[in-house]
Amino acid sequence: MKNRIQELRKERKIRQEDLAEAVGVTRQTIISLENGRYNASLLLAHRIAAYFGTAIEDVFLFDEEE
Repeated sequence: MKNRIQELRKERKIRQEDLAEAVGVTRQTIISLENGRYNASLLLAHRIAAYFGTAIEDVFLFDEEE
């Protein structure tokens, strides 16, 4: 699953560490999400989308063929 976390974070000049703290995960988790090595749980996806003030679908790009 692809996501726009890094794009959204950089647009707002937010550090990985600050995002991680805000959503209750480690900086390493944010790095893994941004690099596509980890898929967020529904709860984490919701927290990240809420942090950015957007819908989950605007952050996480789901492709049924993947």
